[in-house]
Amino acid sequence: MAGEPGTAEVSESARAAPAAPLRGLVAWYSGYRQKGVPPGRHRGLPSPYLTLIITLDDPLTVARHPDPADPPGDYLTLAGGLHTTPALITHPGRQSGIQLALSPLGARALFGRPAGELAGIDVDGSEVLGAIARELHERLRGADTWAARFALLDEILLDHADLDQQVAPDIAEAWRLLTRSGGRIQAGELARRVGWSPRYLQRRLLTETGLAPKAAARVTRFDRARRTLQRQTTGAGECTLARLAAGCGYYDQAHLAREFRELAGCPPSTWLAEEFRNVQSGPDTQDGE
Repeated sequence: MAGEPGTAEVSESARAAPAAPLRGLVAWYSGYRQKGVPPGRHRGLPSPYLTLIITLDDPLTVARHPDPADPPGDYLTLAGGLHTTPALITHPGRQSGIQLALSPLGARALFGRPAGELAGIDVDGSEVLGAIARELHERLRGADTWAARFALLDEILLDHADLDQQVAPDIAEAWRLLTRSGGRIQAGELARRVGWSPRYLQRRLLTETGLAPKAAARVTRFDRARRTLQRQTTGAGECTLARLAAGCGYYDQAHLAREFRELAGCPPSTWLAEEFRNVQSGPDTQDGE
């Protein structure tokens, strides 16, 4: 299907690390703009990062939220917590915005609340940022380069964030151990490493992130696998699902395929076909880069 008649195809993306004081709270900024392409859809997949999206032109259309009970809607800004089911975003042949990958460890500093309060849901950005959401939208729309937009993000977030609102060091260490292991560390070992009982670890992790240790490990492992798959498929390296499964800690290829169906809502081949031309997530990145 062709894009909009008479519209030249445009596809651009950019990525940047945040200012030094924001690192550890924000993993990266990704900018994207696309027009003149066929109408399409993008799956917002489970990952170990919260999401904040600020649109630049058209609103973001969410056809299905991670919580299917939430009605579809259009958003100028959108904030989403950690989740284990995909969102479905559609576009009419054009889309643009900036997406922030936020560590759950930064939710208190940036949103004034623990990430657990956003677990499994997407909300209008104003619900967690107040008037800052409108300021972000208006000022980013007025900037004319990605570098200028990213600099504005640094400025506004640094002015808004309460950097003294940090999670307790022990829960921060538990989350870092879990994500750095690629989701391979067992819950019992994780509890032992931070000196807690498994039950206490589960309660604390749910409060601060919205995911229990087993679910957090599952989402982290899946995020690593799908990013590796995308990178290998679009690059020069050979990609086999069996090798990918072994490298990312799955029992076998069937286990990986089953996780894709449950967490992405489709097989790996379908996801790749849908995402190949999508630029919403910006240049591919690995966890925390």
